[in-house]
Amino acid sequence: MRKGNRRLNYRDRKRIEKMKEQGVKVSVIADTIGFHRATIYNELKRGGTPYRAEVAQRTV
Repeated sequence: MRKGNRRLNYRDRKRIEKMKEQGVKVSVIADTIGFHRATIYNELKRGGTPYRAEVAQRTV
């Protein structure tokens, strides 16, 4: 489900944040947003604990 050279944007990060708060598995988040699960795991590390889209967006 790769979307080419597309990078995560703020809207994607907000979707990750919302889904993570709901307890959705990383593999499901990856399939829904259209990125590899490793990308989502890296993004979750970037966004802190608990994950926050604003924090991840600032660290890009």
